[in-house]
Amino acid sequence: MMIDRITLTHAQIPLVVPYKISQKTFHHFDPYIVEVTDRDGKTGFGEGHISPGYSFETMEGGWEFCRAWCEKIIGMDPTDAHRDVLAVSAEYPTASSAILGALEMLMGHSLLDIEEETRLPLLDPVHEMDLEKIPAEIDELAEKGFKTLKVKVGFDVDEDLQRVTVIQDAIDGKGIQIRLDANRNFDADQGCRFGAALDPTNIMLFEQPCGSADWEANAAVAKVSTVPVMMDESIYGMEDIDKSAAMEGVGFVKLKLKKFPAMDMLKDGLDRIRDKGLTPVLGDGTSTDIQCWMEACVARATIDNAGENNGFLKLTHPVFEEQLPFDNGDIVMPKGYRPALNHGVIDAHLVKSESFSAQS
Repeated sequence: MMIDRITLTHAQIPLVVPYKISQKTFHHFDPYIVEVTDRDGKTGFGEGHISPGYSFETMEGGWEFCRAWCEKIIGMDPTDAHRDVLAVSAEYPTASSAILGALEMLMGHSLLDIEEETRLPLLDPVHEMDLEKIPAEIDELAEKGFKTLKVKVGFDVDEDLQRVTVIQDAIDGKGIQIRLDANRNFDADQGCRFGAALDPTNIMLFEQPCGSADWEANAAVAKVSTVPVMMDESIYGMEDIDKSAAMEGVGFVKLKLKKFPAMDMLKDGLDRIRDKGLTPVLGDGTSTDIQCWMEACVARATIDNAGENNGFLKLTHPVFEEQLPFDNGDIVMPKGYRPALNHGVIDAHLVKSESFSAQS
């Protein structure tokens, strides 16, 4: 089995509702999609969504990384290609995840084999910032079956605390819990003031209070927070998991395929979190159907809480021919489930594309 053709695509898929976090508001997602075809016509695809400001990766650098490696691996055996890309994946993990995912699908990774119907619970974000409209949104989310909700904070300490209290009142008695996420936008003083003031009722965790590299600030917040802290943006390798486990007040670590860019690597990281006595959480809320599906396949072997791989629900159009199945708050993968790309949607939202061929 040799790699015969590769297509690298940048699409821009609009969102149903703008997705607001503390640093920016998303109106669309910008995935890089890689499709790899072997000489027998078998195809695999993967995705990497680089969000400027989330990490050290840039859109321009990620595209050039993908271009260079798509060109290098043409004509190679997929196993050898996977080995070589994985070896340099720390340089551009999100960009690497698009290529590695395509190769793993092409090679038939066992984690993608759905041997029986599988249901995996998801969370969904509370978008509403108008306090008076929050109860109605909570009711809508509850009717859709969500039992865990994501609440973005990190805007203003006092306003965030007020909004969290309103949400707590709205979920009272509904069997719903919330996860708070500052997306590293508090400094140490703000994070400590916010975390220490929380009423922990129905709050599962407080995610990434401070900057990715500011371990000292995150540790200070974790020590005084009334709810466990979850580390996310700071985590890129096993050593970061170990460092988190040594911090008082940290109870959770979240991983994403775009940072642990091969499925076995991701599974090993999630297992490491649990081995260290912490609770692993999985999922990227800014990916399309592709990585949401792959993360769901890993989650069924590693996770026992609501996944955060809900980006596909935010899109106006799925990139799969049929949207990743969703019912009553759960991703539902039927036995034998294997998706196909909707090239019509991708072409309709195309930014740019390049093709690579063994014959060229």
